[in-house]
Amino acid sequence: MALNDDDDVLRAARVRRRGFAGMDPERQRDIAREGGRSAHEKGTAHEFTPAEARAAGLKSRIGRSRREEP
Repeated sequence: MALNDDDDVLRAARVRRRGFAGMDPERQRDIAREGGRSAHEKGTAHEFTPAEARAAGLKSRIGRSRREEP
């Protein structure tokens, strides 16, 4: 069964972004910023040490090089 352009337009009209995804990007940033501040005030936020950051970067580079291989 082939879809025509009218079907695509109707389907697109029914699909709505809801919740966080439907918000303005600026509002999303504000909410995320509030969460970050709250976690730091509460003492539950994680802050990477230089050694942890190096290990994460190495892990990322290794994974990226594996994905590039055929």
